[in-house]
Amino acid sequence: MSDQEVGKGSPKSSSLSPYEEAMEALSSLITRRTRADASNVGDQFDLLFDYLKMLDLEDPIANMKVIHVAGTKGKGSTCTFTESILRNCGFRTGLFTSPHLIDIRERFRLDGKEICEEKFLAYFWWCYDRLKEKTDENIPMPTYFRFLALLGFKIFAAEQVDVAILEVGLGGKYDATNVVRAPVVCGITSLGYDHMEILGNTLGEIAGEKAGIFKNGIPAFTVPQPDEAMHVLEEKASQLNVSLQVVTPLDAQLLNGLRLGLEGEHQYVNAALAISLCFTWLKRTGHVGDIYLEQTDKLPEQFIKGLTSASLQGRAQIVPDQHLKGERSNRLVFFLDGAHSPESMEVCARWFSLAIKEYNPDQTLFHQQLDNSKFSHEVVKTHNGERVSQGKSTPILLFNCLTVRDPQLLLPHLMKTCADNGVYFKKALFVPSLSVFNKVGPQAFTLSDPKVDLSWQFNLQRVWENLMQSSKGKNTDIVSEELKDDMETSASNCEHSAVFPSLPLAIKWLRDRVQQNQSLRLQVLVTGSLHLVGDVLNLVKK
Repeated sequence: MSDQEVGKGSPKSSSLSPYEEAMEALSSLITRRTRADASNVGDQFDLLFDYLKMLDLEDPIANMKVIHVAGTKGKGSTCTFTESILRNCGFRTGLFTSPHLIDIRERFRLDGKEICEEKFLAYFWWCYDRLKEKTDENIPMPTYFRFLALLGFKIFAAEQVDVAILEVGLGGKYDATNVVRAPVVCGITSLGYDHMEILGNTLGEIAGEKAGIFKNGIPAFTVPQPDEAMHVLEEKASQLNVSLQVVTPLDAQLLNGLRLGLEGEHQYVNAALAISLCFTWLKRTGHVGDIYLEQTDKLPEQFIKGLTSASLQGRAQIVPDQHLKGERSNRLVFFLDGAHSPESMEVCARWFSLAIKEYNPDQTLFHQQLDNSKFSHEVVKTHNGERVSQGKSTPILLFNCLTVRDPQLLLPHLMKTCADNGVYFKKALFVPSLSVFNKVGPQAFTLSDPKVDLSWQFNLQRVWENLMQSSKGKNTDIVSEELKDDMETSASNCEHSAVFPSLPLAIKWLRDRVQQNQSLRLQVLVTGSLHLVGDVLNLVKK
């Protein structure tokens, strides 16, 4: 990008760093409005095409070789597998996903890595300044997510990626990514009940919104769906002359003894969808001769490498607390998964139940696992192939969810599935979110805010305590004495749970427990919200 093209940024002088200044500008675009309709001029979908003209992005998008993916569950995983496969096939990839966990730049990946700060700032101000100059009362500045999507298009066009993989933010029909008129191929991942306040109250209505990414004559793939959803997808596909194919889960034997880079049985469905998207993209872009595709009984080497090396933060990820020294970090381990729907809660609970039984880190091996979303069977091997007990492990739940979610649906699924697998939480910790809706960028990690409203967390605690009361007698284990003591930092301590006024206080309490008791090993499941997962990662990773 030339000097003339680079945006100047905000003219005001301040003590903020250039990156913080960009985050301030980005935060100014956040509104509480979430539905794209005609009720507010700034939310009209057609405005997106005005923004594309202002940014000279019409032709670049028309020439972009796009893979477009919508769905309720598995969008991020499918896009991650897809990007990893095509990158290992030798293509320059651009990946646009949401949300981010720690840094906004996670949403824009070039060749598998988040965009560097220097490039991000250059493209950010180029887009922001131009839109500020050209928008007015009739065409106001785009809202937060729309701006990010436009920025993604600018980055991928300027960086001349071979393929742009776009994850829909919300729904499909009115999503900002849906300005792409002619993607190469589309995918719909598993559908379920989520964002019902926006997308509709039935699976059919939700499927109709997702199918809004179908384009006339463009092939599409989906996974097995409930009948109500599948009927709507097939009907929409038929209306648009779309060849819609349903993929079956990947046969694990095709991986030649290796494991998928993303953990969980459900990932075999997402992997199969990614394979179909990649095969079709290669064929339709004229690259079919580059990769040997025709053998159905085996996968190309590049596909296997892409599937087994893919990684995604916050989904089935295991991170020992890196702020505890030496062996203590092995005694406080966080199992992170951003599940936030009833179905994904069950998947998360099954993964956690298996993971805590397999995860027994050998000091010489665990460092290899820190940033990998998968845990290896190698980790459980110790001297002479025998397991070595390092003290009894204690499962802890660290939970928060958005107020639009129903904890009466989420928490019972989580508790029952864990119990069915012989896992019982000794304590559940409920905390408010550190991330705030109207600000992007690093939050101030204060231990406690006296003004914080904990009414939602108390509600979550009541649901949990009632569930524990109704399941009494099924779990013979009693709450550890070590977890009953020293709860003065909590806002509310019950027999099976506690509410903390901040996440840092809850983390401090966990750290204090393992530092004061050498035999205690805490395995903490962090779930219910990707925002919570991101905040925890920020606090426990160096």
